[in-house]
Amino acid sequence: MPGDVPRVVLVGAGIVGCALADELTERGFTDVTVLDQAQGLAAGGSSSHAPGLVFQTNPCRSMTSFARYTVEKYTALGCFDQIGGLEIATSPGRLADLTRRHGWATSWGVESRLVDADEVARLHPLLDRERLLGGFLIPSDGLARPVAAAEVQAARAVERGARFAFGQKVVAVETAGDRVTGVRTETDVFPADIVVSCAGMWGPVLGEMVGLTIPLVPMAHQYVFTGTVNASSEALARQPILRHQEADLYFRAHGEALGIGAYGHRPMPIAAKDITSSELPFTKEDFEESWDAAVELIPALAEAGVDHGFNGLFSFTSDGMPLLGEHPRLRGFWVAEAVWITHSAGVAKAMAEWIVDGQPELDLHSSDLNRFEQVQLAPDYVLERSCQNFVEVYDVLHPLQPMESPRPIRTSPFHGRQQELGAFFLEASGWERPHWYEANADLPEVAEVPRRNEWASRYWSPICGAEALVTRKRVAMFDMTPLKRLEVSGAGALEFLQRMTTNNLNRKPGAVVYTLLLDERGGVRSDLTIARLDENTFQVGANGNLDLDWLTRHAPDDVHVRDITAGTCCIGLWGPKARDLINEISHTLDTRKGYFTAQKAFIKNVPVTALRLSYVGELGWELYTTADMGPKLWDTLWEAGQRHGVIAAGRGAFNSLRLEKGYRSWGTDVTTEHDPFEAGLGFAVRTDKDFVGKEALLSRTSTKKLTCLTIDDPENVVMGSEPVFHQGEPVGYVTSAAYGYTTGLNIAYAWLPTGVDEVEIEYFGQRVKAHAAQEPLFDPEMKRLRG
Repeated sequence: MPGDVPRVVLVGAGIVGCALADELTERGFTDVTVLDQAQGLAAGGSSSHAPGLVFQTNPCRSMTSFARYTVEKYTALGCFDQIGGLEIATSPGRLADLTRRHGWATSWGVESRLVDADEVARLHPLLDRERLLGGFLIPSDGLARPVAAAEVQAARAVERGARFAFGQKVVAVETAGDRVTGVRTETDVFPADIVVSCAGMWGPVLGEMVGLTIPLVPMAHQYVFTGTVNASSEALARQPILRHQEADLYFRAHGEALGIGAYGHRPMPIAAKDITSSELPFTKEDFEESWDAAVELIPALAEAGVDHGFNGLFSFTSDGMPLLGEHPRLRGFWVAEAVWITHSAGVAKAMAEWIVDGQPELDLHSSDLNRFEQVQLAPDYVLERSCQNFVEVYDVLHPLQPMESPRPIRTSPFHGRQQELGAFFLEASGWERPHWYEANADLPEVAEVPRRNEWASRYWSPICGAEALVTRKRVAMFDMTPLKRLEVSGAGALEFLQRMTTNNLNRKPGAVVYTLLLDERGGVRSDLTIARLDENTFQVGANGNLDLDWLTRHAPDDVHVRDITAGTCCIGLWGPKARDLINEISHTLDTRKGYFTAQKAFIKNVPVTALRLSYVGELGWELYTTADMGPKLWDTLWEAGQRHGVIAAGRGAFNSLRLEKGYRSWGTDVTTEHDPFEAGLGFAVRTDKDFVGKEALLSRTSTKKLTCLTIDDPENVVMGSEPVFHQGEPVGYVTSAAYGYTTGLNIAYAWLPTGVDEVEIEYFGQRVKAHAAQEPLFDPEMKRLRG
């Protein structure tokens, strides 16, 4: 960079671009230029027509944090009306879901309360009281004024040195080598060290200029203004913003009229390159069902009628989350896309921290641009799943509920065998993953499995418990193929991995090490299992594409990082009879070698890399081979295993077994917001060596701890994100949970203040007693693993 202050160009002067200009200049990055093809602030994009409703509650902690900051900032800037937000229920199922949403709000620190039908009617007198069952009130929700928010933040940025240039349509991004150098418009060139795409629905067009897929789809969303409603404008203005999610509707006041937004119509996507206006003509026929539902809820609308409406364009992604982060191959090109008004200021704050400080305070893995697998960037995939996300935006979705289409996309080499065994598949990262097998329905252990409540029993079967019990008793085959595998090789591989991770990898070939990736602040970016195969080759068991991105960005020229997942496959063969099974069919795999060792061997005719590891806490191996040999590996183990009572087992059993052993799941139990010591992973940190984040880690202090809880009631198996109370006050939240079939304990892990023991978990509005427990709950002396 030519000076101490980098030159920053933001493309897009909507509310995100204005908010980011404000946040960057506040942190000292004052050489900021904001470009926009329109002729004024927030003109022509989504910000110009967004209705401005801000409902903070979200199942994702970071999204709620974004919204909270947006409310706080825009309130302080005088462009937010904190009139409250009200979500209503007209069916028992939705009423139950509102109690779950109240739990999320409590977990994430947003004050809220459940209200009965009479209170709902008092807050919104126009509603038909007879249809109401109850509601969920968030007093701090309300209405943002998007254009005003853009203007005031832009003005603050300009006072610190930023400038705005309008009528500047970007036609190219200038680069030199692997770095961005500027932005070219139809009339000018703007030099830049950092470019941030805040182009909203036009983001994919800008992405094409730099060879980057921006996986979002602009879609029309209907909004109407009614005629005069039979109520005073003052009375309407005092009413909270309203969501009737059962009918895919939301409402707000506009003087003496109401504004109604609808998601109940067909998806109406449009290609980003074809957009000429953010407002499309209103299609009356698409609004008919929504209007009928609105009149049914608010009878006074029948007389008011629809005055006018429009189909406004907004950005949707395949998983409903924003797209934030830096181009994986072009340094200095950043993206802040698919961001709604609700999250605008919060996203801008996180992006400014990321750009200026190198790391945001919040964990952003669920919003990171680079989170997707390559197959998830296919245009047809992005279009279909984004359209489905539009359809489901207000649906009650179970935590395990998969998208139904397009499937299957990614299948392991064992898929055909699994189908023959009646596998019930769920999906993650495009992979079909068995959760249980109907072939095991007749196992006598099924009768030992306690039943659970209706919500927890969705996408679950008592067969899961039977598979867990059989794993502990005999031996089971788990398909571990979907877990990300990387190969790190080259003359500098050891030095590189030593610097990037916390544990000591300077071991002889054949050693396996559990270690951590930290960020610069000492937070846990990921946990890895690394096997040294030879002097310069390491196999890395990772958590996903973000690990590949992180290692690739930091790798020096003499180190090669390669994703080998698709070309390989893996069976986890675990259980007390695993050694007996292997010894019958392999004379080259030394089953006497200890825990955390690796070796090349043959399972009859199948070459394997065998790692003596177990995520379920039992004797056994991860057996890797090439994808072409996968079916042969399965058949060989299956045939020999019949004498030992082998079964195939799924993710339902796996999750229960790993929680009995206290094994953490990164992204769920642990994120960048946590350090290894408070997360119970301090054993993987060697402070006698240098590694990324070490200095920050050693200076951190903590008052919280990832705590193992056992729940008194076996039927109430919680699902995660529920609030935890101590002495009547919310003090934390649940991360992972499962019933421990072999311990007979209902298990939940939660982030709690240190020293808290007796707690209650709020589950669908009820308080369930739980107690802190010593971990691991199963085999604390590690006798099973090391046998």
